[in-house]
Amino acid sequence: MTTLPPPGGAEAPLPPPDPTIDTRNERLDDGVNRCPKCGATEIQLRPSVGMLVCLFCRHEWAEARLAETVADGDLAELRGTTLGSGATDIDADVSSLITMKCAGCAAEVVVNTAEQMGARCHWCRHVLTVNEQVPNGAVPDAVLPFGITHAAAVEKIREFAGKRRTFADRAFVREFTPENVVGVYMPYMVIDANASADVAGFGEVETRRYTRGTDDNKETVYDADIYEVHRHIDFTADDLTIEASAARALMDASMNTNNIINSILPFDTENAVKWNASYLTGFTSEKRDQNVVETTPELEHQLLSIARAQVESSIGAYDRGVRWERERLQVHGTRWLTMYLPVWLYSYHHVEGGRGMVHYIAVNGRTGEVMGSVPISTPRLLAAAISVGFVLEGVVLAILAAAG
Repeated sequence: MTTLPPPGGAEAPLPPPDPTIDTRNERLDDGVNRCPKCGATEIQLRPSVGMLVCLFCRHEWAEARLAETVADGDLAELRGTTLGSGATDIDADVSSLITMKCAGCAAEVVVNTAEQMGARCHWCRHVLTVNEQVPNGAVPDAVLPFGITHAAAVEKIREFAGKRRTFADRAFVREFTPENVVGVYMPYMVIDANASADVAGFGEVETRRYTRGTDDNKETVYDADIYEVHRHIDFTADDLTIEASAARALMDASMNTNNIINSILPFDTENAVKWNASYLTGFTSEKRDQNVVETTPELEHQLLSIARAQVESSIGAYDRGVRWERERLQVHGTRWLTMYLPVWLYSYHHVEGGRGMVHYIAVNGRTGEVMGSVPISTPRLLAAAISVGFVLEGVVLAILAAAG
């Protein structure tokens, strides 16, 4: 598809906005998450209620919602590129290995933020978490807590796989252990955008349909009027989610089925809370390794898809359809935040014919939406197809016999 030429007139310049939004959790400025009631640091998430709970005094609370700091406002007024403090570019020179001093006994503990966001002091068992936004991409602007429990996720995965048991590979059926599902926080860019789009092409309106030829050489043809079609649309997008991990964004269907993560969208990102590493206790997480520049092409792709969908309602008169041949997207303003979104994940490595494939079943940690893939037994599938063929053949013969 070609691109329309640039517009004739330039947009009236507006004062540039503040390019960054301070999303730090001020309550954790000292880097230590303490229970607001008793000051203990043994804290973890209760997924059933989405609240943090102190393991010492059992006090429960939740961090403030990010929306209280970053109000959407009028998205049509967005101009330029605005970043949350957790969405700034990753500093490649900053090591993933950081040293944290234990507030309980002053011991120094090394944490690899590429693999985990917290640790426990090996001397006094004090919980250490990365609660300061360090410039290496490890700490996001916000986290959306798990709302689905491990038991509920196991049941959903068991039900999903059970419905596909008949044609599943026998080794998978024997080795299927949904209790091994793990909770993972996935890094995402969450983006608001203000954009305009122009699309142009040709639409057809059928005027006559008729048949040519005789016997076996018959063909149906039609006549149509062809019109040049142009559409312009101004629109905004709220909370578009794009993978911020290169490994997850790489949808290589020959190696894995991690594209199923997109099938369990959307997440209720409006309920995300300010960053607090205690939400990750008991779960694993992946580190963001893509910046705004790497994820911008996917954003533009999504915005163009939205624009095409928005103009669909205006082209119904073209009953033969519209073939879009040129398009132009103008992004007037964007706001980027980074979030950890919750996913329950079950994986299974299957080898067939010397070729390995990792199959995933994923559950949205907020809504319970489930999607995935299981390895198929080719012989069982072929046997089923042959059986269906025999049944259909028998039905046809019975009909012919009755007609005779």
